[in-house]
Amino acid sequence: MITKELLKQVKQIEIRTRGLVNEVFSGEYHSVFKGRGMEFSEVREYDFGDDIRNIDWNVTARFGHPYVKIFEEERELTVMLLVDMSGSLGFGSVEKTKQQIAAELSAILAFSALKNNDKVGLILFSDRIEKFIPPKKGKTHSLRIIREVLSFEPQGKHTNIKEALEYFNHTIKKKAIVFLISDFIDGGYEKILKIVGRKHDLIGVVLQDKRENALFDAGLMKFRDSETGEIRYLDTSDKIVQKTVLEHSRRWNESRRQLFLSSRLDAIEIEASQSYVKPLVDFFKQREKRW
Repeated sequence: MITKELLKQVKQIEIRTRGLVNEVFSGEYHSVFKGRGMEFSEVREYDFGDDIRNIDWNVTARFGHPYVKIFEEERELTVMLLVDMSGSLGFGSVEKTKQQIAAELSAILAFSALKNNDKVGLILFSDRIEKFIPPKKGKTHSLRIIREVLSFEPQGKHTNIKEALEYFNHTIKKKAIVFLISDFIDGGYEKILKIVGRKHDLIGVVLQDKRENALFDAGLMKFRDSETGEIRYLDTSDKIVQKTVLEHSRRWNESRRQLFLSSRLDAIEIEASQSYVKPLVDFFKQREKRW
């Protein structure tokens, strides 16, 4: 059910993110994500310096002097958002949960696609495929995507990135720009990540919360795993416990970074306690330099 509170949240996200798109991301998006190729537009009379390989010989023969074909970029692209809806996305130690950040990032990407006349689609996943919205254009469609990411209540609690990527690979046949938005607290997806990355332009958007990567000293505390429901007690003042948690997190993050590097795929790391604007801007700038 769409409540007034939900509509208010969607409207707030729309206002906040559309401003960022108009002021910051739209031009960057257009520069970085190119069309599929060049398509024929029209013919015009030959001018000195035109490439003779573009001469349209049929039109030239008809009018008795040379005409050339004009091509323009085939701009329309398909953007797919693969958004993790597992239990761990409900975690947030600061103002917003990771799911709320995922909704705002989805909004930025959807409105950037909308402004550039591209189609955008959505796959929500947990340990199963929760929802698939086929790629379409339009503001109403973009707002629906934000609403779904913000409010969807998944059936599953665990994470299965492998299944999400396999489903996407079988469903979307044409080359697409794919943003995989997750905290990547999962394994076993290495092979399919590389397969999808070879066919599509795949970008990982890694959502992180500093309280998941390190413990602060608060004495004996109860922790509940948001995906399994398992409860454990930890002495957060114990230096060995603090070091163990920090080292485990470091190894996990480094393993993920190495996977993306070896697969030649980009990843954007978003920290919940900090603005996501700078990581996104840095990503676009780095991509633009490679063109």
